Amino acid sequence: MRGILYQSHDTASFASPAEFVRREARVSDPVPPATVPERLAQKRFAVSEWISGLDLAPDLAEGIGSRRWFRGLATFLGLAGAAIALWPAFPPLEAAPATRLDQQSRDEFRSQMIAPLALGGDSGRRMAALPTVTELKRAPERPQVQLLATLAQGDGFERMLQRAGVGPADASRVAELVGRSIALGDIEPGTKVDITLGRRVAPGQPRPLDALEFRARFDLKLAVERTAGNLAVRSIPIRVDDTPLRIRGTIGDSLYRSARAAGAPASAIQQYLRVLDENMDMERSVQPGDTFDIIVSHRRAATGERQAGKLIYAGIDRGGKPLAQLMRWGSEGRFYEASGVGERRSGLLAPVPGAIGSRYGMRRHPILGYKRMHWGLDFRGGHGTPIVAVTDGIVASAGREGGCGNTVRLNHAGALQTRYCHMSRMAVNSGQQVRRGQVIGYIGSTGLSTGPHLHYEMRRNGRAVDPQSVSYVTRAELEGAELQRFRDALAKLKTVEAGSALTELTPTAAERGAEAPRREVDKLDRPDGPA
Repeated sequence: MRGILYQSHDTASFASPAEFVRREARVSDPVPPATVPERLAQKRFAVSEWISGLDLAPDLAEGIGSRRWFRGLATFLGLAGAAIALWPAFPPLEAAPATRLDQQSRDEFRSQMIAPLALGGDSGRRMAALPTVTELKRAPERPQVQLLATLAQGDGFERMLQRAGVGPADASRVAELVGRSIALGDIEPGTKVDITLGRRVAPGQPRPLDALEFRARFDLKLAVERTAGNLAVRSIPIRVDDTPLRIRGTIGDSLYRSARAAGAPASAIQQYLRVLDENMDMERSVQPGDTFDIIVSHRRAATGERQAGKLIYAGIDRGGKPLAQLMRWGSEGRFYEASGVGERRSGLLAPVPGAIGSRYGMRRHPILGYKRMHWGLDFRGGHGTPIVAVTDGIVASAGREGGCGNTVRLNHAGALQTRYCHMSRMAVNSGQQVRRGQVIGYIGSTGLSTGPHLHYEMRRNGRAVDPQSVSYVTRAELEGAELQRFRDALAKLKTVEAGSALTELTPTAAERGAEAPRREVDKLDRPDGPA
């Protein structure tokens, strides 16, 4: 630090700048004393300087084992102990009661607790018994109990009633009464039954059945009521409109997505695509911009429920002219064209979805070891894979056939016969009529077989032919009066307006009377109520 040399009367000396300032200050005007805030600031600064010089919190990762490190450890333990000592207590704090209650006030509050207890104890408290309370021998029962039972899959109607609390005698009587109106086996699973049970006649006895009501069919409701001590059934018919549901729309990039966007059920679209695919070349015939026309059976009840059924019409229009018109007709449910020609199916179905492992012709037998003629096709497949009929036919035989194992033979039109060998299990019987695509058995390895597969043969007039060389077409035609009835039904079906089945049914006078309110206060909200 630079010094300043100054001359006095006696000697010359060297002084620092601070000393020079102080000496000059003594020579000049006197320095005023420091104020209280200044003195506090000076002391605070001095204390902080002293504390920082103590080095109480060194880095414990440095100088482990030294005096400085142990000093830091002591600081850490001290702070941890202080934190634990100042930790709040765990027991909850109890608040003082809002008011001091004497015995008279408690009795008053207890008497007022009767009202909430009568509503089901919504206050969450129980009323203490007074000395005047007399204990009952048994608790009183409710005069009526209302239950909702559901008929489960595979359950019996009478068993369901007994599990719900209906006595055996009443359950048997109800099953007998209901069986006169509808077969108990025809009641669909999931049906909900409203049950009302009355007061017990004696302790330990089941409650008697007062009333029972359920939806037996889409168009029928059944009510069982006790009148003059006897149970009687009452049928309540429900008005149902069977106008089919027609859905039309323009085909975009995808026929399926376009139909779904128009509101068609997924199951109906799948039937629609399958019917069209069996009667026309979908990839070449259907184009974007064409109009799809789907009509499904539809039922709507006066009570508001709706029920969609099977596809009954499948059509494609282009430029206002029909490209395809197919309607379901007959007891077998076949689809016929507008001309009266039934389903036309080109080619044969593959009996199983697996790949062909061995084709028709000469080959070395995998078990016998020598070459011989292979009279069919071998399809690969896992054990238990379903085998389907390649086309409509009648089962000529179903049983064991030597090296073929479990075998099914089908006779088809045109003197054609097919044989399916090595089945693990057969699903048809001799003389049974089968449809194209129907499961007739399952892949196995019975007979002379090295593993699970299907040996499939085809014969025409008794002579073996290569199944891959046969193109089989089935068709049916309507004639005479049947053809005229078909055309009349088709013309009437096409008069149905698209979406007309989605409107609500207008209630009749009888239905409006049945829905009339029973309480006077409910009549205020009705348009025909009192002014």
